Amino acid sequence: MANSFPSAGGGNRPGSYQRRNVDPFAAIRRNHRIKVPQVRVISPEGKQLGILDTAKAVNLALENGLDLVEVAPNATPPVCRILDFGKYVYEEQKKQSHAKTTASKIKEIEFTARIETHDFETKIRHAEEFLHHGNKVKMRLKFRGREMAHTEIGFEVMKRAVVDLAGMGHPDSEPKLIGRNIHVMLTPLPVNKRKPKYLMPEDDDGDEGEDGAPPPARPAGSEPPPGAGS
Repeated sequence: MANSFPSAGGGNRPGSYQRRNVDPFAAIRRNHRIKVPQVRVISPEGKQLGILDTAKAVNLALENGLDLVEVAPNATPPVCRILDFGKYVYEEQKKQSHAKTTASKIKEIEFTARIETHDFETKIRHAEEFLHHGNKVKMRLKFRGREMAHTEIGFEVMKRAVVDLAGMGHPDSEPKLIGRNIHVMLTPLPVNKRKPKYLMPEDDDGDEGEDGAPPPARPAGSEPPPGAGS
């Protein structure tokens, strides 16, 4: 009687489903998966325990309720650390999640070389608001047409922007020309050191407009509209 069930090797046939391991930590060798005869061992406290037979190192880790984890497989001999692998995976995932969250908090402000004063101040005000909420701000100035012949004008605009925002954030590096754009990234200062030039303290009191957006900030020193606060 013919076997109607697929053979063990049927997973390679067209249209068949093959399960893939997408765990990024699956490739990390630990405990009995470490096949080399000897390893250099680091204790849970970070102390060097020297070169040990792999079997002895694995037993040492397991006796303490921990794992022997290969952290530098290309070294000679490979370097392993005694640690809680589950906790290690959790901490690494936490770091990756934080990195993604930080990346998503980058806000961009775009300038032009011949930007008008009013537009410049509006963009600085927006940048202050972003920095006030703890976001990093990427400032970009784009040259148009023949403006590339006078890049110094663009650099003056960007340096002025950095100076105006000095009370809210500091540049990660000097403004750089890349292609037809000047870039500079600002990181917010600690909360207790921020001194906005345009954003007033009362502008962040939690009041929102009808559409849920915060009210627009006004330049420091400007008078409130007639009837306000009455």
